[in-house]
Amino acid sequence: MPEEQSTLDRILCSAKQEFMEKGFLNASLRSIVKNAGVTTGAFYRYYDSKEALFAALVDEPARYVLDLFNHTVDDFEKLPGEVQTKRMTEISGNCMNQMLDYVYDHFDAFKLLIQRAEGTSYADFIHQLVVREVDSTYVYMRTLEDMGYEVAPLNKNLIHIIASGLFTAIFEAVVHDMPKEEAKEYLSQLQRFNSAGWSELLNVRF
Repeated sequence: MPEEQSTLDRILCSAKQEFMEKGFLNASLRSIVKNAGVTTGAFYRYYDSKEALFAALVDEPARYVLDLFNHTVDDFEKLPGEVQTKRMTEISGNCMNQMLDYVYDHFDAFKLLIQRAEGTSYADFIHQLVVREVDSTYVYMRTLEDMGYEVAPLNKNLIHIIASGLFTAIFEAVVHDMPKEEAKEYLSQLQRFNSAGWSELLNVRF
């Protein structure tokens, strides 16, 4: 392995261990550099800050999941209303399963994102998913109204709390270190629970 790559790998390995143990806020850049066996000067050849180092470990996985969800919602909203309702469970289930597969292929990165990111711009990772989910819920409710459904007004705080609860619950699989097969079963049951609740609130069969 070229020395340049070896140095970078040691820095990233040391950083992941430090962030895992202490979280971003309490992690020591001095300890990371020392445990990597490099000088501070060598470190700054690669990264200009502790947050840049954290980003190197989590940015690509975070963006992948956010993009996956956003693209799924974008494509869903282009469908006719009748098709949206008919395929709601299928499409959301496929998205969740793709998300789960990716998360488990990059499990350490998501441990950092979900449990160790306080103090970084990534601390709002789940919130970004929630915001899009809330927006898409309002879009779907307007679609139902355009189709002639009588949609009862819902408390805006309830919509946000349901969305927040859903995505927090999804990533509880990471928090609790669930084996992947258990997480799949858990996610399937969670989706059924969520769909049944929305079916009741909107008076629509999915």
